[in-house]
Amino acid sequence: MSIEIKISSKRFPYKKAMLFLNKRVDEVKLGKKKELIWILEHPTTFTAGVSYNKKDIIDKRIKIIKTNRGGKITLHNPNQKIIYFVINLNKRKKDIRKLIDAIEKSIIQFLKIYKINAKKDKKNIGIWVNSKKIAAIGLRVSRWIAFHGCSINISNDLNEYSKIIPCGLDNKKVTSIKNEKNLNPINYEKKLANIFIKNINNI
Repeated sequence: MSIEIKISSKRFPYKKAMLFLNKRVDEVKLGKKKELIWILEHPTTFTAGVSYNKKDIIDKRIKIIKTNRGGKITLHNPNQKIIYFVINLNKRKKDIRKLIDAIEKSIIQFLKIYKINAKKDKKNIGIWVNSKKIAAIGLRVSRWIAFHGCSINISNDLNEYSKIIPCGLDNKKVTSIKNEKNLNPINYEKKLANIFIKNINNI
């Protein structure tokens, strides 16, 4: 199935991105537009999923944007890569677990390019390097259209995470490709998109 790839080179404000994403969901429901994989970055933004807890906000001065995705509080900031999806499961297997498996598999395969041995955790959603979280996943499904997506820490400022308890996991730490391998990947977006397309098209 044909999935449109959209890669934004400039950082995209979170609220503006949500307007675009929600519009695309409606268009896919009506059969007016193709499914979408959108790769981008946000300016520093803290977002709260539907199961967030105010206790997870350590620095009470930060602004939190509430969203309709699954999950708790997380951080988006420069040099963290966001991958948003609009995937029509009506045309695939109506199985959210299989979609999450495809996303997890894609992130793990991408990280292997940089010789990072990452794994998923049955208890804690996301992708982990040892006991440190390197990628977060948060989805929502409406009439079998799955949207929102995941984030991968590339070379972003991890100190910003100290302002929250990321994803409600106070006993876990976060990491990035740069933190693990002391390198800053560039020009990898098309390769990343193709990994996701291959795995999602196997659903």
